[in-house]
Amino acid sequence: MKIKKIIFSVAIACFILTGCQKEVKKETISLAISGMTCEIGCAKTIQSKLSKKEGVLGAKVIFTDSIANIEFDANKTSKEDLIAFVGAIAGGELYKASESKVNTSAKAHTCSDACKESCEMKAEKTACKEDCKMACCADKKS
Repeated sequence: MKIKKIIFSVAIACFILTGCQKEVKKETISLAISGMTCEIGCAKTIQSKLSKKEGVLGAKVIFTDSIANIEFDANKTSKEDLIAFVGAIAGGELYKASESKVNTSAKAHTCSDACKESCEMKAEKTACKEDCKMACCADKKS
């Protein structure tokens, strides 16, 4: 009888613990980053550190556009925290980050050849995705 009560208690505890987990609240932000001087040392370092930060689900730093596209869990971190985090990399002396105001509701457009070379879609050489956040695409969306 005691064993059944213990098993039952453990089962209920498991259901309560798994049922009470917070749902991931995904958000994205594009940061304009100044101070990067090279792709390997700067951009890859920032991308690596962002990817390891608690709450960050994915990060891609594009050196040629000085942009970081970050997907994060808003329950664990915030836009302000991410901006401060990038600014603090390398002792806080090298990089400055600010939120990039890219219009993500615009329709697809055709990228320039220069944009296509740095764009993730360069293999297709077609129009950028509707939600493209690259700086070279920002002025072409209308």
